[in-house]
Amino acid sequence: MEPGEIESLIADGSGPEIELLTEPLTVRVLATHLAALANAEGGAVILGATAGGAPGLKSPERAHDAAMRACLACTPPLMLPLPERAEIGGKTILLIRVPKGLPHVYHLRGKYLVRDGARNVPLSARRLRQLLLERGETGYESQVAPGATRDDLDERRVRAYAAAVEAFTGLGVDEILVRRGCARREGGELKPTVAGLLMFGRDPTRHLNQCGILLARYSGAAMADEFEKEEVRDTLPEQIRRAESFVVARMRRGARINGLEREERLEYPRAAVRELIVNAVAHRDYSIRGDEIRIALFGDRLEVYSPGRLPGHVTLKNMVDERFSRNDVIVQLLADLGFIERLGYGIDRILRLAKEHGLPRPRFSETANGFKVTLYGPGDEFRADVPDTARWQKFNLNERQMQAVRWLQANGRITNRDYRELYPDVSDETIRRDLAEMVDKNVLLKIGDKKATYYILK
Repeated sequence: MEPGEIESLIADGSGPEIELLTEPLTVRVLATHLAALANAEGGAVILGATAGGAPGLKSPERAHDAAMRACLACTPPLMLPLPERAEIGGKTILLIRVPKGLPHVYHLRGKYLVRDGARNVPLSARRLRQLLLERGETGYESQVAPGATRDDLDERRVRAYAAAVEAFTGLGVDEILVRRGCARREGGELKPTVAGLLMFGRDPTRHLNQCGILLARYSGAAMADEFEKEEVRDTLPEQIRRAESFVVARMRRGARINGLEREERLEYPRAAVRELIVNAVAHRDYSIRGDEIRIALFGDRLEVYSPGRLPGHVTLKNMVDERFSRNDVIVQLLADLGFIERLGYGIDRILRLAKEHGLPRPRFSETANGFKVTLYGPGDEFRADVPDTARWQKFNLNERQMQAVRWLQANGRITNRDYRELYPDVSDETIRRDLAEMVDKNVLLKIGDKKATYYILK
């Protein structure tokens, strides 16, 4: 949020969705305001501000720590975006966002509060019962992963996450895991939650065999005996990356005439494809066993199916405007890593991207036990340069190299990093050898040197 927007909020003073606080700050008072906003329509708490202006914070670091501890003081713990730091008139303030549509009813030592105007008031018994019914999600992601221990978390992945989030500087990784809902202390031991194992596990499917993505590519408009298939069973960030690579590498490339210029484009907007995949991964119901996310690319459409019907009060009619996060821990972790916009599902963005790309309106539907999005293709007017992999068969390429050819036909060029994302479990030496062999066979042309190297099809 820009400083000007924050100044406008401060000028309006405390209200139904805004609370202004100055030092001294206590964890209890902070937790009270955060829980009350979470039980209402969300909003923000601004630290270091009053209705008269922004005196600022003497110790932003101490205020930040108090805010994080206040989230943990609530029951269940609040998973919120990290406090945002801003400078107003040379003074430092912190803004803590409370998203709308969180999946629980929150209390502080048994006291349930809700925002009413500029005050926090106790929830009436009737309203509490209503909220509990509306937000009756099980919180499966926050449960301790069955049979898992701290050693089941990949230390490299945890430390990479900690390094990527600047606000965690100086905190131990175990403390970060607890603060972000990835682990809980039980009987003197630190045990990973379902969310922690899905995000940072060495082998998440060892304990949660229902998590994964099944990818398929059919040449026609219906399922057939001949198709390409890939199953991704890894951490959620890796599932997103590999699923996106699979779809993009197999999309048709085409062109349209824009004025006097020929404009090249993909069959579907890549940003919309990523949004669909991220939404499926972030919002599926991981408590459902015997099912997985299924992504199928047909000749005329892309289908993305996710186990679990729409959560909470969200329906097919109100889903563009309403918000309810079944997996608030996973959503927040993906937001920390830049995969997702924390405040929304992205449905409105998918609609906008499809429209801008000239595609029909996507179709959203619920099945008996899941949710499906169908993104329709551009139809016959799409002048496609259909990927032709047959011409490369004579070079006796392995499956990894053929995948690289498909990637190149969709994207124009490939780097070592792109290849590594397509095959994250393959060693750097194998990647180097694959690419060098394709150069030797006159399939690829090497451009640049060292870190600036990339490859194009000859």
